[in-house]
Amino acid sequence: MPIRLFDSLSRDYRELRPAQPDGVYRFYNCGPTVYAAAHIGNFRTFVVNDLLRRLLELEFGPDNVRHVRNLTDVDDKTIRRAREEGRPLATVTQEWTAKFHADCAALNFLRPHVEPTATGHIPEQIDMIAALERRGHAYRTEDGSVYFKVASFPGYGALSRVKERELRTGSALSGKPQTHDADEKEDGSDFALWKGYKADDGDTFWPSPWGRGRPGWHIECSAMSKKHLGDTIDLHTGGVDLLFPHHENEIAQSQCCNGTTFAHHWYHSEHLLVDGKKMSKSLGNLYTLDQLREMGHSPAALRYALLAGHPRKQLNFTLDSLHAADKALAQLRAFRAALTSSGTTDPFAPALAALQDDLNTPHALGLLFTTLHAGPFGVSSAAFDRLLFALGLDLTEPVKTATPTPPEVTVLGEQRWAAKTAKNWAEADRLRGALAALGWSMLDRKDGYSLEPAKK
Repeated sequence: MPIRLFDSLSRDYRELRPAQPDGVYRFYNCGPTVYAAAHIGNFRTFVVNDLLRRLLELEFGPDNVRHVRNLTDVDDKTIRRAREEGRPLATVTQEWTAKFHADCAALNFLRPHVEPTATGHIPEQIDMIAALERRGHAYRTEDGSVYFKVASFPGYGALSRVKERELRTGSALSGKPQTHDADEKEDGSDFALWKGYKADDGDTFWPSPWGRGRPGWHIECSAMSKKHLGDTIDLHTGGVDLLFPHHENEIAQSQCCNGTTFAHHWYHSEHLLVDGKKMSKSLGNLYTLDQLREMGHSPAALRYALLAGHPRKQLNFTLDSLHAADKALAQLRAFRAALTSSGTTDPFAPALAALQDDLNTPHALGLLFTTLHAGPFGVSSAAFDRLLFALGLDLTEPVKTATPTPPEVTVLGEQRWAAKTAKNWAEADRLRGALAALGWSMLDRKDGYSLEPAKK
């Protein structure tokens, strides 16, 4: 069956088909800003994109898929990090790019065919901004910046359904110019295409028709997708946090520059929660892959846990979900070891079909384990491997063992749980402190608790 995917723009399910006569499916997804380690919320989106890439290759063939994923290596965050560390911007971003690539390899991602950088495409961005200015969609300001004129594009807001009232709030036209391109920006006002040089930029600037400066955040994706995939692409993906304003702005600037549809299909994956809450450093629930590995959890287990929920629904991640993932992977390894080359039946087709139906990973995994429980006799190893390829699950990864819990930590854990159950909060807090002093944390659940080595 063909791949059907929800389209964020039309709000409908549509088949994925190459639009160009050459039969190549053109696929762009927004990559990371390389100023720090990506966290598991970022990787949920990247796991979804890798799953989609694999399904596209199975559907159209590896030679008929062209996948581009960008790297944002110049923006407010990268410049701020370089300034705080007293190091050149390129040194900082190259270090975090290498870390991102290492994490992607550990999670068994297929490499994109092209991975362009914002700093490597400054001329393309300048050309696009100049075209927008010539066509009346952009204007200069006294500080040497260039802004996109949202009012010049009647279709603005079609993707996010943003209201006109929200567009006008805080806009440059209302006398409150927006000067930042940070990821947390949330209004849909006129946005920066080119940012005039400021002292905080240090030696990070490029010459342009508008003077020294640097590109805004949004223009890079439009310029890079245009160069490497053409004026119109088949599919653009990313996390739901990018839907507005980033993707809305991409549509506006690309279509005003190129005079044609930017992307035929849009797909967005939902947020990852941790223990039922939004991830944040203050809550201590923002995990990186390295932190999970230090606790004894494997990248394969994280990938499995991130596949367990439907990509278009919020997924609640817990450390217990990694323990469950380890058990599931052990069952898959045992099943694969029991398969013989003489097997001919393919009971995995329904699970693959579930993936092709809007990336329904929980249903696919359920069908997979229903088949496992029926036994390996007569089952085709090639069919099993095809489904495992689609899911990106590497069963050859060495099994990681969890750090053993010392007896004294176990005792403190039991005492703290008893104190909490008795609502003796002072004693519970004291015992939590005693656990922390030993380098352990206690994670409470409704039905019990788990003990984990404290994150470093």
